[in-house]
Amino acid sequence: MKILWLDINSSYSHSSVALPAIHAQVCGRPEFCAEGCDKDSDEADGSRHSDWEWCVVRGTINDNPGALASAVAKEMPDVIAATFWLFTHQMQIEVLSRAVQLLDDVKVVCGGPEFLGDNEDFLRSHPFVTAIIRGEGEEALPKWLEAIDDQKAWSEIQGLCWMEHDRDEATVILSKKESASRYRDNGIGRVTDFSGLRYPEESPFFKWDKPFVQMETTRGCFNTCAFCVSGGEKPVRYQSLEQVQARLENICAHGIKDIRVLDRTFNYDTARACSMLDIFTQYDGRMRFHLEIHPSLLSETLKAKLATLPKGLLHLEAGIQSLNATVLEESGRKGSLKSSLEGLEFLCSLDNLETHADLIAGLPSYTLEMLCEDIARLAEIGVDELQVESLKVLPGTQMRMNAKEKGLRYSPLPPYEIMQTPAMTPDDLQKAMQVSRMIDFYYNAPNWQQVIRKLITGNRNFIMQFTQHLSDIMVLDSPLSQERRGVILYNYCKEHHPQHVTDVSIAWIEAGWSLKKEPAGDIIKIKNLEAYLAENHLQMSISYGCADPSHRYYMLTTPDGMFIFGYDSEQHQPSPVLSAIITH
Repeated sequence: MKILWLDINSSYSHSSVALPAIHAQVCGRPEFCAEGCDKDSDEADGSRHSDWEWCVVRGTINDNPGALASAVAKEMPDVIAATFWLFTHQMQIEVLSRAVQLLDDVKVVCGGPEFLGDNEDFLRSHPFVTAIIRGEGEEALPKWLEAIDDQKAWSEIQGLCWMEHDRDEATVILSKKESASRYRDNGIGRVTDFSGLRYPEESPFFKWDKPFVQMETTRGCFNTCAFCVSGGEKPVRYQSLEQVQARLENICAHGIKDIRVLDRTFNYDTARACSMLDIFTQYDGRMRFHLEIHPSLLSETLKAKLATLPKGLLHLEAGIQSLNATVLEESGRKGSLKSSLEGLEFLCSLDNLETHADLIAGLPSYTLEMLCEDIARLAEIGVDELQVESLKVLPGTQMRMNAKEKGLRYSPLPPYEIMQTPAMTPDDLQKAMQVSRMIDFYYNAPNWQQVIRKLITGNRNFIMQFTQHLSDIMVLDSPLSQERRGVILYNYCKEHHPQHVTDVSIAWIEAGWSLKKEPAGDIIKIKNLEAYLAENHLQMSISYGCADPSHRYYMLTTPDGMFIFGYDSEQHQPSPVLSAIITH
């Protein structure tokens, strides 16, 4: 039997681990199975499926679906398997619907987060799909492949959903609609022995040529967030610390530098989190780790550990979503808001790690005004990166199940974005997404973050007013260079916030952009800095760098004072190597 995996990703840099995660369970270790299983290794561990030949067709959502379908058909598979994600859903349908027209008697099995809800309507409207696996597939898919021609055995496979044409009244779940076919639903698949799974990296299908690797060391979540597909997924299951260490050794040996740890709440168990951090520290300078952390669960022990970590080892995603207690309560998110804020302030006070925070527009009771207040509060706290997203009402979540009751209107098509709530009109939500783009343009750009932080925290109306300005000049939906962003901000501040013009000019100069353009302000070259200072009885207070007679010096004169910038004449770096303030 030939099994083809249709591996569609949102971009080249992303790579789903679904194929290698499942393939590793089926064929065991890579020495027993290449991209076509080794049929001579029948006695090898895990080789009971040595008569299964595996292959893959890879692509992105930007590829030609007809070309991908042709590539699938060329392999002449007996089974096509595909994992559906928010942004790959439509492309998977485009390719599969074409591929089945070119193949006779091919079976199609689908899985992924898109199928965590009720799958009957999907199966009825896409009859070329043979079955769906809801939930975790490492155990369910191999069982289905073993019983692929024995539909009676399908009722024993946890998580399997399909349309049954056989009218066995004793085992059939009656359909909601009258039809010749009946919908069968075996609940949700769960792997009980998570630590017993073979690692995705053991499969030859694991992609080692990507810029980062995703690694799941726990599965499940203690929290009950109504908007999350893992909300209430208990118990939390773990891999041992020895397993984590072994996997990291393998990943490091392949030269991978970025690890995205997929654990929903890394610090749910303080003792384990501290032990994991000790392991990560062993790879300082060789790898960087991205973690999801709950700021309200920061114990004193974990705080002490985080404060001692090497600079640059961690990039943290702090779960915030909203700073309004009512919104969090209605969204099912556990944890004290007060302790979350205290934890976030602690994380942002550490200069040895980066902290990312996110807000979700469209959560129940969340207004546009609340959202802007929360952005300002996070700016005051000093998060390194701030993301504003729209709520996605995902299949299988409590938010989806209770959407009508809560008055949530959302798109029926992926990514199921929220369109209206009792607290936000459609226009409010569109404005929230415009604010999101403004934040990406400026707050999340290191060159402009300090300036925009001052503007946001100094004037609560700035967020909406500046966003409206960007909308008026029609740049929000276009890619903007860093220089273009600077020109726009400079001109806006000149008209509306003159007290911050100097801040923009300094940011422009320190970024290394042209001193001949307007944002550089009234800047002049100083031929001999030491003589100039002496003649005018001036002194210089250095902010960073060291004075050197070989440097080229420029002076910026503003209503806020005079500033000196020094440039290395030998290296010709665009950015200054010295910044100083003139004092009398």
